[in-house]
Amino acid sequence: MKEFHGVIRVAQLDRNKRPLAQLKPADLAACLSEDLQACVCTIYGDDGQSQQAVLAKLFLLPETLYYHALEHRLELAVAGPILRNDCPPLTYRLQGKHFAVTGRCSMIPKVCGVDLYLQASYTGELGAVARQRFAFDVKKILQTYK
Repeated sequence: MKEFHGVIRVAQLDRNKRPLAQLKPADLAACLSEDLQACVCTIYGDDGQSQQAVLAKLFLLPETLYYHALEHRLELAVAGPILRNDCPPLTYRLQGKHFAVTGRCSMIPKVCGVDLYLQASYTGELGAVARQRFAFDVKKILQTYK
């Protein structure tokens, strides 16, 4: 299940130093955009020895970080090489300075309990460049903490 981490900490980046409960979606989006400027998405698998294996590290494509004010949606895309292909992708972590999103992922469409289906560019071939898009409903995130 998708989980958001560090929302309260990121809200402290607000220029006007307002508490999280007083922020509007655009305010939180500005804080998240600042926090995610150098974000990295790590895709993990299980190597069968109960250890998390890093399968790919995907880095922010800066020109893709955008806030849609009417829809209260923050979008971004990440890309990077596939580092391992000896086990299937199971989990992911998109990490900014303080804000992070974690959850389950899969290359196979329609798998139950997965909140991120990896795009077709995630081929599982070593060295291939994978791209992944993310979109967050900032208004929903804000409502969770009010």
